[in-house]
Amino acid sequence: MSLSYEIPDHASRAGHGHAALRLARAASLAPSPHNSQPWLFAEEGHDHGFEVHLHGGRRMILTDPGGREALIACGAAVFNVRMAVRQLGFRPTVGLLPGENSRCMAHVGYGVHAPATPEEALLARAMPHRHTHRGPFGPDLVPDTLLDELCEHARVEGAELRIIDESEKLRLLVDLVRTAEDLHRAHPRHAAEILRSVGPDGVPVEACRHHPDATLLAGRDYLGYARYWVRPSRRWTGRTGAVAVLTTLHDTRADWLRSGQALQRALLHAAAHDVKAAFHTQPLEVPALRAEIRTHLVGGTFPQVVLRFGRSTHTCCTRRRPLTAVLAHDGLPDRW
Repeated sequence: MSLSYEIPDHASRAGHGHAALRLARAASLAPSPHNSQPWLFAEEGHDHGFEVHLHGGRRMILTDPGGREALIACGAAVFNVRMAVRQLGFRPTVGLLPGENSRCMAHVGYGVHAPATPEEALLARAMPHRHTHRGPFGPDLVPDTLLDELCEHARVEGAELRIIDESEKLRLLVDLVRTAEDLHRAHPRHAAEILRSVGPDGVPVEACRHHPDATLLAGRDYLGYARYWVRPSRRWTGRTGAVAVLTTLHDTRADWLRSGQALQRALLHAAAHDVKAAFHTQPLEVPALRAEIRTHLVGGTFPQVVLRFGRSTHTCCTRRRPLTAVLAHDGLPDRW
């Protein structure tokens, strides 16, 4: 079976191994905060191994001061690499945070030969079709059976996906997201950082067409709508979708990487069933509010991602950096 995307000719002429190019392409399709793509990839020899590195220069300093969300994004990229290795007919060998290089997030090697399972093939095929959603979903609800499957997929990767459907807990989460978003909007430098993420190589303008307050959970105010329209002209609170929080037992760098793999596994299973996700991680970027979620909503575990699941016919694709910009062949650059 082959991966469902093309490798550009100019990338193959750059001296990279064929498998490494496929793995880099798969990894680059992972979600990241505001499409920041905070990663670099390195090929070990000629198709002997593959590394995912954190690109500190692409981290959003104010939105993600501790780098937690950037590592979650790298973890999602690692999961895509794993699925790409499976599609090439091998079992991946994965080492998280190997060696002394603090920016190397994972090394992925080729283990024994084994064909991909139908579920792995399904997840791999979904990679090019997974897109982050912003704004209200359509009226169709996500079936409880599918939500249960998403929870199980996260659990396989060592995380818990907790569906927030109790009215009291949902109200609290709504209030915490609202509080965090208001803090961000009132902070000029933070608001400027969010605005700078919009553009051809970041979040597409067309993805921000809805007022950020159009759903039950406040969204990012990418274009500064809230400064001109305090209340949206139309609200689709009934189209918020299913609200969930992804959590881990601990809160180390390795846990962030694992939560990224759990997130991506769930997102790909959702995408394979025509379900999209929207992210509302604002309260997780404010330590006091993240502590509130941990204490009152998720039983003392560590919240890593707040998101919604739903269906929508509207698809807005974000651009990815070219493979020649993210895949190193003869060592990584000195400054990155």
